Amino acid sequence: MTALTKHTVKVLLIDDQRMIGEAVRRMLLPEADIQFKYCQDPRLALATATQFGPTVILQDLVMPGVSGLDLVRDFRALQATREVPLIVLSTQEEPEVKVTAFTLGANDYLVKLPDRLELIARIRYHSSGYISALQRDEAYRALVESQRQLERHSAFIRATFGRYLSDDIVASLLETPEGLELRGEARLVTILMADLRGFTQRSEGLPPDQVVAMLNNFLEEMTDVIFQYEGTIDEFIGDAILVVFGAPVQREADAERAVACAVAMQLAMPTVNRKNREAGLPEVEMGIGLHTGEVVAGNIGSKKRAKYGVVGPTVNLTGRIESCTVGGQILISEATRAAVTAPLRIDGTLSVEAKGVGRTMTLYDVGGIGGMHGLALTQATAALRPLSTEVPVLFSVVEGKRNVMPSVHLCGAIVALAADGTEAAVRTEVDVTALTDLKLYLGSGAPDAPFYGKTQPRQDDGDEGFIIRFTSIPDEVASWLRGLLPPPGSPG
Repeated sequence: MTALTKHTVKVLLIDDQRMIGEAVRRMLLPEADIQFKYCQDPRLALATATQFGPTVILQDLVMPGVSGLDLVRDFRALQATREVPLIVLSTQEEPEVKVTAFTLGANDYLVKLPDRLELIARIRYHSSGYISALQRDEAYRALVESQRQLERHSAFIRATFGRYLSDDIVASLLETPEGLELRGEARLVTILMADLRGFTQRSEGLPPDQVVAMLNNFLEEMTDVIFQYEGTIDEFIGDAILVVFGAPVQREADAERAVACAVAMQLAMPTVNRKNREAGLPEVEMGIGLHTGEVVAGNIGSKKRAKYGVVGPTVNLTGRIESCTVGGQILISEATRAAVTAPLRIDGTLSVEAKGVGRTMTLYDVGGIGGMHGLALTQATAALRPLSTEVPVLFSVVEGKRNVMPSVHLCGAIVALAADGTEAAVRTEVDVTALTDLKLYLGSGAPDAPFYGKTQPRQDDGDEGFIIRFTSIPDEVASWLRGLLPPPGSPG
């Protein structure tokens, strides 16, 4: 730790594609305090890291001859890199791949090739916490050794660990020495995954410190709500949060508290956006998915470095459910709905095909929960109104943050818009299924900035086209479209 200089960030990139190495080198070249090292051969990654002594590691997942996930595990087993923040840099966007990477010890996940400012912000964010993370682990080991002399639920424990671990995990580890053993147990839990919608697009062009400020505003507010409902934060995954209800401590009505927590989190988003506005930052939206099922929960890692976590198909499926949401929405599985005894306000249902499940899943759009919680979201009442002039639009299908066919633009026309500008009806002869992510451009004469949305299920099967819920739209595009709406009170 003494070898680290206060103002120097040492970045090691492992990627078999030389063009990626050169691209990242050029991104970081203007940053005088960042030293960059590129390793093209993943077989030399551990030796290079030991020699270079990075403060942040960037690593690809798909490389010839070496499994990227195995390399993450190897970095965490190596003494020299055990505590070094590791950012996965990959084209893979499947939720189960992300979950596995974080379970093995990755700290963050970026789709390559990332935006330069976002990459620098993530590097600085993780590097700044490196020394404090080492100090935290050292304090943790000292605390376990002296646990018999400490009051288990004292203010000291909360002050020392409160920022990093939930009180449940700390208490569980201190209650019994065997809590530190590397073992797992089957648990019935409810998993909550929350993710900011359109964060990458909204953060484009912002300085790194403002990107981090946006993330911190969001994570700070959500952490308070999650702890209020006794959830355990398993991971901060960039702009997403993975929360467990039912481990390490199992309580009655875990699923019910998870759903109530989700509603409370959505109700807290106006506070997040108020702070963003006061700081001159863009407003953001969040989608939440929940699923109830069995997981393996326990301490994962080695005797020298371990973390409490959960693994299993339930975690992966929660990620898939969350990926179906739009901003402001909460989707729960059939299993979670069956586990909740409190009355729920269901605003709609979705039938989706989920990979690895082998059947169609029904998801429930939750708008509120009754009983002792008494929480409800404001119901959207804005109906689609025909525009005074149809607007030509080009669109392409997007997977994750990548265009599937970036050179193929499909044609249509925006024919109706919600008064609040959040949804639109698009007429097209192209068959686009529900819950498809699209990148769109307006036709000639309109602002030429791209915007993004997710297609929604339609009740009127007779119409050609689709309804799209915007997930990221520049102000100038939204204002221009709203200007085509008929005046209030006019027909249509």
